[in-house]
Amino acid sequence: MSDEALDLRRSVQLVRRHKLLVGITAVLGLLAGGAYAALHPPLLTSTALVLIPQSGQAAQSGAAAAANGGPDPYTITQEVIAQSNPVLLGALPDARPAMSISELHRDIAVGSATPYIISISAKAKVAADAAATADAVAKSYIRYVGTAGTPGGQLSAQLLQPATSNTGSSLIKQLVRYALYALVGAIFGILIGAIMVIAINRHDRRLRVRDEIANSIGVPVLASFPIGHPSDPGEWIRLLEDYKPGALHALQLRNALQQLGVTAADAALGGGHSGSSFTVLSLSSDPGALALGPQLAVFAASQGISTTLVVGPQQDATVTAALRTACAASPESWKRPRHLRVAVSDEEVEEVEVQRDPGLAVFVAVVDGKNPQMPEMTRATATLLGVSAGAATADQLARAAVSAVSDGREIIGILVADPDSADATTGRLPQLGRRGLRRMPTRMTGMTTEIRR
Repeated sequence: MSDEALDLRRSVQLVRRHKLLVGITAVLGLLAGGAYAALHPPLLTSTALVLIPQSGQAAQSGAAAAANGGPDPYTITQEVIAQSNPVLLGALPDARPAMSISELHRDIAVGSATPYIISISAKAKVAADAAATADAVAKSYIRYVGTAGTPGGQLSAQLLQPATSNTGSSLIKQLVRYALYALVGAIFGILIGAIMVIAINRHDRRLRVRDEIANSIGVPVLASFPIGHPSDPGEWIRLLEDYKPGALHALQLRNALQQLGVTAADAALGGGHSGSSFTVLSLSSDPGALALGPQLAVFAASQGISTTLVVGPQQDATVTAALRTACAASPESWKRPRHLRVAVSDEEVEEVEVQRDPGLAVFVAVVDGKNPQMPEMTRATATLLGVSAGAATADQLARAAVSAVSDGREIIGILVADPDSADATTGRLPQLGRRGLRRMPTRMTGMTTEIRR
């Protein structure tokens, strides 16, 4: 039962996540239902009444049949004659619209209101056509039974009541009918859309919920916030200049910095927390997560913390190419925040040492999702894993975490980019003690860091 409940919950989440597609299919279904109601209106029925005289013998047989509880054989005979081929052939020229005898036979119904009256009803899409066809058959029947030698005997039948064309539905009834068909179409559209979404995404193992992301590697989510998606150096420059999170996300970022041991008060004191740094590790298959580190660095600088954003050598350099170009641009080409500095690394120089600063250094690292290998770059005091909601599987996150641990870098928290609006979880794992953070970066060789002020 629990597995079924989980499957149902996941199905509901998939439908909510793809509500745009489900909404489109619902609208298409609604339009299809309305169109069907317009193109297939209900058939309208009009009835003509014919008075038939009865002889004494016919009256006696009718009375005997009535006494026995059976139908009047004389009236039944006239009903059969009224829908016979000779009568229908005589009515074809006046039937509307033009049709074959088989079609006329399908649209005609003959009954008896009383033993002396037979009713001839015709169906058509238009009330006037139904009335014309019913009158045509009634008149053909009267002519036919009035002819000598007719089976059943010659009769002087009379048209008691001609058919009328006042059989159309009222406007309100038509609107109700359209609404019902449209509603049924919308319901079918929703069902079709939901089935499509579930069928397409049932094998999708990418993690979208914060709790799932945290549980995948057993590390809590420190913050989740919308991120920008720059595609060229100019857009990266604008993001580094103008990034301003909303109040809720600013609170999350401030809390994340506090958990990392970085606060504006500490920075103002100077010597207490020199050289604080952390690496934001993301996957090359998740380019959206690349902006997590830069946005966190800009936010820290906006809090008065002296912050350096470092873009070093990468396992996949193409992902960070635009960011590196923006950071390498001349300071005169963009208005950099006062407390923010940027640095780019060069592998070709023999030796590098990140400046010791009473503020914060944020390193950006990108690894391959299938075969992650940590790039040769300065070791920070902490490592964070950055991931977009719905961009990576648990296996990919586990591979990245193993790669970091193998390189001596323990992941202590997760940053989630573009969290799902339907996600009500927090990703805060219970009973996790705060890990001690090493405060000093270490020296390594093989690249250089160029600081642009």
